[in-house]
Amino acid sequence: MRKARAVLVSAAVVLGTTLTIGAAPAHADRLAGVFREHSDCERVGTQGVNQDWWNDYSCEWEGRYRYYFLYA
Repeated sequence: MRKARAVLVSAAVVLGTTLTIGAAPAHADRLAGVFREHSDCERVGTQGVNQDWWNDYSCEWEGRYRYYFLYA
């Protein structure tokens, strides 16, 4: 019984990890920062473009967290 439980738990962990890794994020871009102020988000986004860290960015307000998320 103990070995069967260990095998089942291992299989569940592997399956859960596989499903998590395989799932596409809702937002395809990489999260590059989190900011309280929109101006800070825009400033860092512009700096990233100027420094060739990324080609484009977007600052999106997430009301449930009350922060701006910088995606690049």
